Amino acid sequence: MRFAAIFLLGLASLFGAEDPVHWTFTFDQKTAAPGSHILGRLTGKIDSGWHLYSPTTPKGGPIATTISLADSPLIAGVKAYEPKPERKFDPNFQLDTETFGEAVVFLLDVEIKKDAASGPAELTAQVRYQCCNDKECLPPKRKTAAAGISISPGAQAAAISIPAGYLEFQTGAAAKRAEAAPQPAPAVPAGTSQDLGRFLLIAFGAGLAAIFTPCVFPMIPFTVSYFLKRQNTRQREGILQALVFCLGIVVLFTGLGLITKAIAGPVGVVQLGNSPWVNGFVALVFITFGLSLLGAYELTLPSGLLTKMDQASQRGGYGGTLLMGLTFTLTSFACIGPIVGPLLVASVQSSGLQPVLGMMAFATGLATPFFLLALFPSYLQRLPKSGGWLMRVKVVLGFVVLAVSLKYLSSVDQVLQKNLISRELFLAGWVVLFAMPGLYLLGFLRLEGVQAEDRIGVGRVLIAAMFLIFSLSLLPGMFGGSLGELEGYIPVAAKPGLGGAGPTAETVWMKNQYREALSKARQENKLVFVNFTGYACTNCHWMKANMFPRPEIGGLLKDFVLVDLFTDGTDAVSEQNQQLEEKRFGTVAIPFYAILDPDEHILATFPSLTKDPQQFASFLRSGAGQKVATKL
Repeated sequence: MRFAAIFLLGLASLFGAEDPVHWTFTFDQKTAAPGSHILGRLTGKIDSGWHLYSPTTPKGGPIATTISLADSPLIAGVKAYEPKPERKFDPNFQLDTETFGEAVVFLLDVEIKKDAASGPAELTAQVRYQCCNDKECLPPKRKTAAAGISISPGAQAAAISIPAGYLEFQTGAAAKRAEAAPQPAPAVPAGTSQDLGRFLLIAFGAGLAAIFTPCVFPMIPFTVSYFLKRQNTRQREGILQALVFCLGIVVLFTGLGLITKAIAGPVGVVQLGNSPWVNGFVALVFITFGLSLLGAYELTLPSGLLTKMDQASQRGGYGGTLLMGLTFTLTSFACIGPIVGPLLVASVQSSGLQPVLGMMAFATGLATPFFLLALFPSYLQRLPKSGGWLMRVKVVLGFVVLAVSLKYLSSVDQVLQKNLISRELFLAGWVVLFAMPGLYLLGFLRLEGVQAEDRIGVGRVLIAAMFLIFSLSLLPGMFGGSLGELEGYIPVAAKPGLGGAGPTAETVWMKNQYREALSKARQENKLVFVNFTGYACTNCHWMKANMFPRPEIGGLLKDFVLVDLFTDGTDAVSEQNQQLEEKRFGTVAIPFYAILDPDEHILATFPSLTKDPQQFASFLRSGAGQKVATKL
């Protein structure tokens, strides 16, 4: 018998869940009149070293405490209050949480129905909570605690006083409705401001680089001399004229960004950025620019428009100088357009004022040298002379623009799911188009700007070598190798596990099978990892190719049922996926990641791209830590 008792105790300790919280429920008064309010105290005494989480603890981490009263014919309504919790970093979930330790008293303001029957009654508090210490977390638990009250019409009504520092929180059905309601889009992870800063820096650098194009560089001496003539009469006048000229450049490009923002606003930046019509138009424009830069033909604006603007700019004054800046920008657009295009397309796929700010940064970079040379005209003599190098810049830029156009053609193909441009075909095109500038600069490819008798300088050789090295580095991607950062810009491999993207033997992804994934998760007792993605989404491809295969991420993903939901296609399934994302999560941005239980309860979400594996792993662990909640 003793052995049997020990055995049973051992089983109890092995399979019985430890509970460090001990609950009691009491009322401040013994009797209450119909229609009155009574104050209940739900007290939880917590064992040393353990803590439970506040009802208002941030989502995406531990399971918050929920409190309600069991259905009773006596209750007309309930308001719940909690004391101020302790907010601190939780090592179990790698984020800040709100907790209670040692003891906590929740207050319940219970309104008794006016027609409540007289006599003794019992009200039951229901609480669901999760306990953790600094090293581990226990599965969520449900407990009840009852308290007696006597209903008497002659009972004296007591005033309800909530102590200072207590805050109201939702209980019962209200909490469930809030949980089931569509969740707003979470805040973008830290680093978004850094991404915007990086984009603006790139845009500014692109503006500076545009100076060294054949359409812009030869205009520098003429334009700066115009300002210097003004300085001969009055130095301040010349500087102000240069500033107004630069303002004309900034106004035109910022206006272009505003137009783009206005178009993207009602349509939606995601739909516009992934539209096959938009991508097809951009590809066509880039091909037109690229062939023009290679010398196939010359792109010019209507001569009548330029003549009128030039005549207006000759009138003098600040208005004429402003128009001169606008005219200069339009005349140089044949060379600047291929640089502006990718910046606009990249900014359209982001939210906020990025198109406007990006164009402003680009225009500032383009205008800055003109203003500085107006301030310090002696440096004008140190600029390199115009010559064959400008033509070589133009030809090289033409090849690069054609390579970029292939990216947008591929996006059209992926969104329409025609599969005409495979990964291998795309990379073959890039290998050739990026090798040609190297061969051209070395004199093997005879186009404008390269003469047989030209001496090849060291700088020209090094630039050619960089193009050839980059071209050769693309070859492994044609034979199953991963291309790292470039994976976001090229088509995914058709065969699983190739090219650093796609499912492998360890991580199998379901495609556009949301309901099937929930059913599979229920059968296998797993959670569902939903990847709202796109066929032409650069950031989505990058995450799939570079983040998911990492050992620390792949190991966590194996514990989920994985499903890709594409939202940018032209089919009905993509539209349904987009509606699901917008309805449940309040956003249509991609990539967007969510962890759900088989009953579609949202356990954790993660928006956008991240290059921090620790951050993404914390998100996966926060969802996996709530797996047991699906059983309760």
